[in-house]
Amino acid sequence: MSATLVEEPLLRLRGFRNLFVAAAVSQLGSQISYVALPLLAVTALGAGPGEVGLLSALGTLTVLLLGLPAGAWVDRVRRRPVMIGTDLLRAGVLLSVPVAWWGGWLSMGQLYAVAVLVGAGSLLFDVASLSLVPGLVGRERLTSANSLLVGTGAAMDIAGRSGAGVLVQVAGAPVAVLADALSYLWSAAWLRTVNERPATEQLPFRDREPLGRQIGAGVRFLFGNQILVSALVQGTMANLAFPLCSVLLPVLIVERLGYPEWVLGAYLAVGGLGALAGSSAAHLIGRRFGSGRAAWLVSLATAPASLVIPFLDRGPWLWAAAAAWFVLTFRTGVNNVLLVSLRQRVTPDGMLGRMTATMRLLLMGALGLGGLLAGALGEVWGIRSALWLGALIMALSWIPFLFSPLRRHP
Repeated sequence: MSATLVEEPLLRLRGFRNLFVAAAVSQLGSQISYVALPLLAVTALGAGPGEVGLLSALGTLTVLLLGLPAGAWVDRVRRRPVMIGTDLLRAGVLLSVPVAWWGGWLSMGQLYAVAVLVGAGSLLFDVASLSLVPGLVGRERLTSANSLLVGTGAAMDIAGRSGAGVLVQVAGAPVAVLADALSYLWSAAWLRTVNERPATEQLPFRDREPLGRQIGAGVRFLFGNQILVSALVQGTMANLAFPLCSVLLPVLIVERLGYPEWVLGAYLAVGGLGALAGSSAAHLIGRRFGSGRAAWLVSLATAPASLVIPFLDRGPWLWAAAAAWFVLTFRTGVNNVLLVSLRQRVTPDGMLGRMTATMRLLLMGALGLGGLLAGALGEVWGIRSALWLGALIMALSWIPFLFSPLRRHP
């Protein structure tokens, strides 16, 4: 009987299938806003590099304040209601943007507040979602499940980012943000049908450890595991580099180089295509080389592509930079599947929320710092200084794997 269950296609598992559909539609909307919000700031409010960088950073810097408590809290409650609640929160917050724009009172202050609240909702949603997956599919199928989730997310990146450029050009950025808000409502509706099966019995709140003690246990667990530490350092470097290479693209491509908005959407969609290809190939690459060794080899082989990004300009250099962006996001797709699956596999069920949140605290904090650095460098030394710093960090991000036991992990 157990062998039959293992062979059953993942999308025939009702709980995982509904989580998959909810995540796919939500991701589609999120990628539309990824393009639409900075474009709205640039085109409607005249935002400069510093304001665009801050807008990008605020959503991720929220993790610095909420990351550790969020993980401990998610380990104390059922995950599905958390996900539904954060979907509804993000939908309401995003709906305020087109309402304010149509009413004529939209401001950068409101966009900053939206970024913070959506970032907080995304943190709680992602921690709960990653903690829920092992209970829905079983640990022996985590790589396949994550490959499907990451691959579909990458496909939504392609559709969302390329479609966003067209949607913004045809209907305007506020309509694009409205589409994202509706996607969160759709996600919440599908999540209502996910039957959560807690991996461990949950004690009454009065019988549980103090929150601070639980947070400390999660931090000690992560930093006591060499595999988790090396994955964390590598991911932190990559996450610091990516916003340096991408946050100021609306200013560079649309404002400085004079391309229409759909070109920006198409450039970013190439990244979604790379992540889709990487996540689709991750299972095969991991099976051939071992998960840890595959992550190291792919990171090393793709490192030189980052040095092409700073040359982005009109003509052939736009295409060369887009090709390099594809290579780098291919690496991201592979690593997202293999390293997330490794993290889930080496972490006990009762520690998943805290491990995930501690990881996200540093990984998303690096994204936020990268956005702030991009804005500051763009204001002081120009946009290409941010691109060069991001490229150099990305080119060296394979080094944490070099002397790590992760490199030999199956």
